[in-house]
Amino acid sequence: MKPNIRWQLLLAIVCLGLVLSLLSFQVQTDSLCTTRVPAGGGSLAEGLVGAPQYINPLLSDANPVDRELVSLIFDGLTRYGPDGRLEPVLAESWQVSDDGLSVTFTLRQDVNWHDGQPFTAEDVLFTYGLLQNPDFPAPAGLQQLWQAVAISSDDAYQVTFTLPEPYAPFMEMTTRGILPAHRLAEVPAGEVANDAFNSFPIGTGPFMVSGSDNWPRTGRMHLLPYAPYWPQGIKINDLEYRFYPDNGALLEAYRAGEIQAINNIPASFLADYLALPGIQVYTAPTGRYSQLLFNLSDSGLSALREKNVRQGLVYALDRAALVDQALNGQGLPLEGPYLPNAWAYNPGQLTPYAYDGGSAVALLDAAGWPVPAGSSVRQNAGTPLVLRLLVWDVPPYRELADLMAEQWSRVNVRVELVPLRLQAYREALAARDFDVALVDITPPGDPDLYDFWSQEAIVRGQNYAGWNNRRASEALEQARQLWPLEERRPLYDAFLAYYNNDLPALTLFQYVYSYGINETVNEAEIGRIDNPRERYATLANWFLLYRDVTISCPEE
Repeated sequence: MKPNIRWQLLLAIVCLGLVLSLLSFQVQTDSLCTTRVPAGGGSLAEGLVGAPQYINPLLSDANPVDRELVSLIFDGLTRYGPDGRLEPVLAESWQVSDDGLSVTFTLRQDVNWHDGQPFTAEDVLFTYGLLQNPDFPAPAGLQQLWQAVAISSDDAYQVTFTLPEPYAPFMEMTTRGILPAHRLAEVPAGEVANDAFNSFPIGTGPFMVSGSDNWPRTGRMHLLPYAPYWPQGIKINDLEYRFYPDNGALLEAYRAGEIQAINNIPASFLADYLALPGIQVYTAPTGRYSQLLFNLSDSGLSALREKNVRQGLVYALDRAALVDQALNGQGLPLEGPYLPNAWAYNPGQLTPYAYDGGSAVALLDAAGWPVPAGSSVRQNAGTPLVLRLLVWDVPPYRELADLMAEQWSRVNVRVELVPLRLQAYREALAARDFDVALVDITPPGDPDLYDFWSQEAIVRGQNYAGWNNRRASEALEQARQLWPLEERRPLYDAFLAYYNNDLPALTLFQYVYSYGINETVNEAEIGRIDNPRERYATLANWFLLYRDVTISCPEE
C-alpha cells in the first residue's frame, strides 16, 4: 500500500503548529509573574472594656462604651472639625438672625436612615422635643437648657431654634446625634429608655448594627459599613466589637488571638502590649487634660491666696517627670485651659512654667515661708506649710499625687494626701474641702469656659478653685453673647490674660489615646482623635486579606 502523502503532510503541519503553540505559551509563561494585592473581606475584631447599655445619643453620656458606639452610628446636625470650628453634617448650612435670638438650619436632602427611610426635619423636632419632655430621663441640666429653646419648622428640610437670649455656645448642643422619629415617635417618652432600639439602633452614621446577631447574649457586636459614607468602598467586611469586663481580660483576649485591635490602652498596660510580638501601637492627643486646682476660697489654706506661693509650688513641679513615671510617657505638655485645637487657644498669652527648683525656693522664701534651722518643712510664724492634696483614689491619679508630693517635699513643702472614692471625691470638690486638687477636665468644643471659671460658677458651676475675678468673668459672659468668632476671640484673649496673671490652676498635661492593632491589619494609620470615630478616618485603606494576580514580569 502506498503511503497517503497528503495525510502525512497534513499531520506534519498540525504537529508543527502544536510545537509552535507550545513554544509561544512557554515564552508567554516565562514573561508573567504572580504578585499579591489587597483583597476585600474579613472582619476586624476590636476589644473594649465595658458593655453597651444605651446606644442612644440622648442616653449615652454616662457610659464610655455607649458614647463610643453612638459616635459611630449617629450623626448630629454639626460636628467640630480639626481646627475647633463647627462643620455641617446633617445640616447643609445655618443662619443666625440679626438679633442673635434664633438659628435656622437648612438640612441635607440626600440622607437616609440605615433602614432606608429619609432623614427630615421631623427627626430633628422629635429628638430635641424628647429632651424637652419632662417624662424623658435626660440629665436635668441638659433638659433645662432645651426647655428654654423653642423649636419650629417651616418645611421638611428647615428647622429654627429660638433662644431666650443670644447664646453662642448653643451651637455645641447641635453636635448631639439625631434619632429617627419613624422608629421612636410612638414610644412614650418615659419608656424610650426601655425600648429595644437602645440595643439595635438605627442611625445615619458610618456604621450600622447588624441585625443578624444577638450581641447582648454573645458579647459580640458586628458593625457594618453604611455604604453612603464610604463612596470609595471599603475592603473590610465589618467591625466586630467584643466586650470585656476589665483591662486584664482584654489583654488576655489579645494574647489568645481573639481580637486584632485594642481600643484605648491604659498607660498602666502599655508596656504589656508593647512586649507582645506583631502589635503596632498608635497614639494621638485626646480632648482631655489633667489640671491642678488651687483652692483660693476661705476654706483653703490661706497661704495659697498669695501668688508667690502658687508660683513657687508650680515651679517645683517637674511635669515631664510626672508623665514619664505615672503615665509611661503617655501625655503631652500643655499650658492653660484650652486644648491646642480650640480656636481660642493662644499660648502667647500664657507663662510657660518649666520646672525650676531654684525659682521655687526663691518665691516661697520671698512669700515669707522659709525653712527654719533644724526643720524640714517651711514655716511662717511657726505654722508649717502643709497642703491637703485631694485625689480620686484610682490609677493613675494616686500615682500622680504621690509623685507630686515627693516633688514638693524637695522644696520643703509637706503634703497630706486625701485619696477618696469617686462619690466622696466629687463631694469634697463641691464643698472645696481641699487645698489643692488633682482633676481631669474635658473642655467643651466651644471655648466658653463660663461654667468653669466665672463668678457665678463659684456658686452654681464647676469653679471649684473659687477664683473670683470680676473682669475675667465679664469677658466670659460677653463672649457667650456674641456669635461671630472674630468678635469673641479678643474677649477670650482677655480672659486668658487674667487667668495667666492670677494662676488659679496649673494644667499638668494633655492625655493621649493609645490604639493597638495587629500587624496583620494592613495600611492602618491613626491621626488626631477628638471623637471615637476619628480613629477610622482611613479605614477605607485598611485590609486583612490578599489575593494573587498575574502580571507582566518587570524587566531585569
